[in-house]
Amino acid sequence: MSVAGLRRAARESVSGLPREFWWLWTSTLVNRLGAFVATFMALYLTLDRGYSASYAGLVAALHGLGGVVSSLGAGVMTDRLGRRPTMLIAQTSTAVSVAVLGFMVHPVAIAAVAFVVGMASNASRPAVQAMMADIVRPEDRVRAFSLNYWAINLGFAVSSAGAGFVAEYSYLAGFLGEAAMTLVCAFVVFMKVPESRPEKSAAVPGRAVGGADEVRLSTVLRDGRFMSVVGLSFVIALIFQQGYVGLPVAMGADGFSSSDFGTAVAVNGVLIVVLQIPVTRFIQHRDPRRLLIVSSLLAGYGFGLTAFAGSVAVYALTICVWTVAEIVNSPIQTGLVVRLSPAQGRGRYQGMYTMSWSAAALVAPLMSGVVIDRFGAAWLWGTCAVLGTGAALGYWLLMRNLPGEDGAASGSGSRVAESEAGEGSGVPEVSGAGAGPSVEPAG
Repeated sequence: MSVAGLRRAARESVSGLPREFWWLWTSTLVNRLGAFVATFMALYLTLDRGYSASYAGLVAALHGLGGVVSSLGAGVMTDRLGRRPTMLIAQTSTAVSVAVLGFMVHPVAIAAVAFVVGMASNASRPAVQAMMADIVRPEDRVRAFSLNYWAINLGFAVSSAGAGFVAEYSYLAGFLGEAAMTLVCAFVVFMKVPESRPEKSAAVPGRAVGGADEVRLSTVLRDGRFMSVVGLSFVIALIFQQGYVGLPVAMGADGFSSSDFGTAVAVNGVLIVVLQIPVTRFIQHRDPRRLLIVSSLLAGYGFGLTAFAGSVAVYALTICVWTVAEIVNSPIQTGLVVRLSPAQGRGRYQGMYTMSWSAAALVAPLMSGVVIDRFGAAWLWGTCAVLGTGAALGYWLLMRNLPGEDGAASGSGSRVAESEAGEGSGVPEVSGAGAGPSVEPAG
């Protein structure tokens, strides 16, 4: 492709999105640029504080548990208080708790504050996703979610590289640096991002009043199709998590060093940064149901191929396979969640979806540890292949009965908001995030 062609492709990838989206995107990038603590927390606890690896694992688990707990509460806040207030509360709380964590010395205090950090840092996700769905046209949502996912990975790649240098100088500087960057993120939201929550509909004869109040957590739990998506999301997340919990253990058992693992897994971040936008252009107008099925198979068998890896190069090759699956699956699946969510209850639906990833982050280390210890790493990779196949089958069964664009608003709890979907957002809620013929599809 010529230079002019590349410029045109880049311009088309970012054009047509509202200004509010770009400020939200900027806040996401700033947030991830300051994500130092997640990178060096284990090293901080074991090397600087002298605690055991088991204790470091416990703190990581409590951090993840905090995310699970806050997901649903943040979803309710997103619908009741609004997207913008929820983000501001979450980001301010994250900044304060991260700064406090840097000064904690007692192991119980560290564990307790880590739990709070997990709650606070995860609480903004349902609000961010709901706001993006509010302000971006349905046909642009896949592109918007891809760009946001790209910002997350670009920011994390930069922060991960910088975390090592910061840690050599001072771990406390890392904690305070993340707190400062999170406050900058909150400042951007406060100054530039307006509220986008759809207004409640006026009373109409023969129709119940209450909009958002009618979409409760029980409504989400009774929504069979959406909860099926949540279950499949959990399975997919469980597979992807093995790249950060099972893979380093398996490579270590095969005699590879931590630097070997770092070299191999760096391929994931590089590919996402390089390929996310062009791949999104390629998939934007293709059938999302096929993309979900194919990405599930690529994820499962990408990890399955790890059983045959015997060198860093082959490990890197398997990472390329499941990274492509990640690039495709993330925006498509996020868009599917939006499509199945009534406009007045997006926060609760996004909160439930976010919880599936937080729960996977808790279960994945236990899964990899038990399987590797009892059966060996090859069985873990075989399990991933089976899970990927099962997820692909699940998406096939789910998507074949999903209504077309004209029926999108009537499913998934949208019985509550069938005629309200899209009100206050300025766009109809009947078409998917992608431009696929029938159905549609991130930090």
